[in-house]
Amino acid sequence: METENSEKPKRNDPGQRPKRTFNFYWIYGIIVVTILAMGLFNFNSNVVRIDISDYDKYLAEGDVQGIVMNGDAVMVTIKKDSLQKEVHKKRLAGAGTETGMPQYTFYIGNNPQMQQQVLEEARAKGVDVRINPQNELGREILQWLLFFGAIALVWMFMMRRMGGPGGPGGQIFNIGKSRAQVFEGGKSTDVTFNDVAGLDEAKEELQEIVDFLKTPKKYTDLGAKIPKGALLVGPPGTGKTLLAKAIAGEAQVPFFSLSGSDFVEMFVGVGASRVRDLFKQAKEKAPSIIFIDEIDAIGRARGRSVNMGANDERENTLNQLLTEMDGFGTNTGVIILGATNRADVLDRALLRPGRFDRQIFVDMPDLNERIAIFKVHLKPLKLDIAVDVEFLARQTPGFSGADIANICNEAALIAARRKKNLVEKQDFLDAVDRVIGGLEKKNKIITDEEKKAIAFHEAGHATVSWLVEHASPLVKVTIVPRGRSLGAAWYLPDERHITTTEQMLDEICAAMGGRAAEDIMFGKVSTGALSDLEKVTKQAYAMVTVYGLNDKIGNISFYDSSGQNEYAFSKPYSDHTAQVIDEEVRNIVEMQYERAKRILTENKDKLTALATRLLKEEVIFKEDLEKIFGVRPFTRTEGKEEPVNGHVNGQSGAAPPTTEPATPEGGAEPATA
Repeated sequence: METENSEKPKRNDPGQRPKRTFNFYWIYGIIVVTILAMGLFNFNSNVVRIDISDYDKYLAEGDVQGIVMNGDAVMVTIKKDSLQKEVHKKRLAGAGTETGMPQYTFYIGNNPQMQQQVLEEARAKGVDVRINPQNELGREILQWLLFFGAIALVWMFMMRRMGGPGGPGGQIFNIGKSRAQVFEGGKSTDVTFNDVAGLDEAKEELQEIVDFLKTPKKYTDLGAKIPKGALLVGPPGTGKTLLAKAIAGEAQVPFFSLSGSDFVEMFVGVGASRVRDLFKQAKEKAPSIIFIDEIDAIGRARGRSVNMGANDERENTLNQLLTEMDGFGTNTGVIILGATNRADVLDRALLRPGRFDRQIFVDMPDLNERIAIFKVHLKPLKLDIAVDVEFLARQTPGFSGADIANICNEAALIAARRKKNLVEKQDFLDAVDRVIGGLEKKNKIITDEEKKAIAFHEAGHATVSWLVEHASPLVKVTIVPRGRSLGAAWYLPDERHITTTEQMLDEICAAMGGRAAEDIMFGKVSTGALSDLEKVTKQAYAMVTVYGLNDKIGNISFYDSSGQNEYAFSKPYSDHTAQVIDEEVRNIVEMQYERAKRILTENKDKLTALATRLLKEEVIFKEDLEKIFGVRPFTRTEGKEEPVNGHVNGQSGAAPPTTEPATPEGGAEPATA
């Protein structure tokens, strides 16, 4: 139920540029450059290196004005008049030497006799001689300092990079610090409860927590205590994190926000250390709120790992979290919020009262909530006046708030692609098809035989679902490839909370209609019913082993809601029972397959007419079926299907409740059990 469409500007200092913080790496760089400059030891890039034989030649010709002995190096300065000689012009070409500065250099090594000989020969020729004493010890010390300094800089840089970008946890000595993002002192998420559409019950309970932090006296006067923690549980995309953002925006107390994975690190003991530091900061700023998103990353039940002993670090982090939330020490004024879509895998000690006193279930939105969500996400769009929000909400049963936000965005993209000025109703319908079925592939190469088989397959689905009582109402049928499916039939499932045996059987029968049509018309079947077979197999097994809807197995369910048998190596029933389960599942599927064949055989002419129309137009709608079959034998009366003419083909049946919207047959529809 996301309602944020764009990043809002911060409330504080509008239009002010963020201040740039001074980076100490600049100091390190300046020091290194200075040391390198000092290490050049008066090295002049304009000086040309020569051999000692060349020096002897220049000395003999009287070209040398002076020499400077600098340790094992000798710098040679040539007379101004001699520089005009061709040999020097050629050798010093491009060197850019200045008059009076050394032009040549040669090395004589650390040989005192050689040094003394060079000095005596120069003095004999009347050359100006200077000796610069060189502190060899200081030079070596400087070189070693430069070496170790470079290593230290590289080490510090690597440690900062390993620690992660930014924050106190990014430094090697602060790796055990909390990485929580803190909202306080006017800093807010700019999201309030008014920005959250639907979820009235969840907002009411969370608003109570915020109200207690603002006006605690109203509750404490009656002796009441605020819950220590609240856990938001629900499917992905329903708005759990958005609710937390709203609390951060509403509460006038420090709000610590982080993810469960922020406690996980490659070093042993870091997770527990970060938990301690997080609660230490929260207690110092109490009253405060801590929000841990995706808490199942560290809250998974202990001792369930397949690799025994391989997850001690995660368990240590969880143990520290349990102790901080409600341990021997006091934890006054700190409220913990958690969010997860895997509450079944959380440790029982984490869920007990005193830690998470409340579990707030954030479910998929119903019709009225979807209308409110659509209104939020349609605000920034330029809509055509014919767009009906209630119609869009009815076309999207089982959609989450994130799905609705995606559909609104896809509709705007489709309208822009078609160069429209307004987003129209058809753009939203195409967006729903795009989200559910995938991208349309009109240029996919399909032979005539394959296309005919696909048409009869989809026509079989449409025919059976039209003629059985509890199947979901048909929206449209297409043989245009979309996503991974070669054809699709869209249905609009009822928003029901319980399902009967008859409803599930009707759904299985409608799913088998495609393969039954191929069998009747061509006398053979293809692999096109893969997703149908997967769906009905899971539904049939759910009827027998989960819902207790089979006479032979009886009122027994092998479903484990606690997840204790998640990693079990044995089944909770005997081999004989397993054989009975397999036989009953096979009987259920085969009975509904024969029932679908019987319905299609009785209406073979209508099936052929429907497939022919589908081959011609590629897409047909509910109105086209009414022209061929007449009015459907069942009409809705206050949410129920009732016979119109008293005729029902075969026994009644239906589909189990599904959280998936109008999934196309032939596509990858998830199991509904």
